[in-house]
Amino acid sequence: MLAALTGLGLSTAAGLNAYIPLLVVGVLANVTDAVKLPDGYSWLSNWGVLAVIAVLLVAEMVLDKVPAVDTVNDMIQTVVRPATGGVVFSATSAAAELDHSTWMADNPWAGWLLGIVLALAVHALKAAARPVINAGTAGVGAPVVSTVEDAGSLGMSLVAVFAPVLVIIGVLLFALVAWWGVRKARRVRARRKAARASSRGLMDAPPPG
Repeated sequence: MLAALTGLGLSTAAGLNAYIPLLVVGVLANVTDAVKLPDGYSWLSNWGVLAVIAVLLVAEMVLDKVPAVDTVNDMIQTVVRPATGGVVFSATSAAAELDHSTWMADNPWAGWLLGIVLALAVHALKAAARPVINAGTAGVGAPVVSTVEDAGSLGMSLVAVFAPVLVIIGVLLFALVAWWGVRKARRVRARRKAARASSRGLMDAPPPG
């Protein structure tokens, strides 16, 4: 059960940022006993691989904070984030085999499938919300929301590893924050459209007298 919650949390984090949960898992596997990767996933703890992931993370963090560019980046990440979700969930599930989890051992595909679906769902919500937020805030919200997403991905990754019982609360909190953000951005966008329509109406009105 805890392994499944860890996979759930890491896959959710991957939907927000593909590289943060990979780095968290890889680094912790090297410097702590909190993560034990099976032989098939030992590459994830290779420092050379982690260095490449770190470079990709920096690029992702920069691109995701630029309005319009972030939308293009989300299109590219439609493949990367779900794939990462599959990797981290599967690695966690495979690690559970070390604890003699028979079901996971007999169904190795389950971790991949669940991780891909979860990360894809979170990514889809993020990708759909960002244009609305950008339009509603004239692009000002992009770096703010992106920073919050990065922090959320890091926080969720750490919670998934060290306190997996709290993952459900984290997922629900993410859903509420995303819903509130999209709703607020739509209200701001609607007010701006109404203001522009009103301004055009005043300009088109015939002069008095």
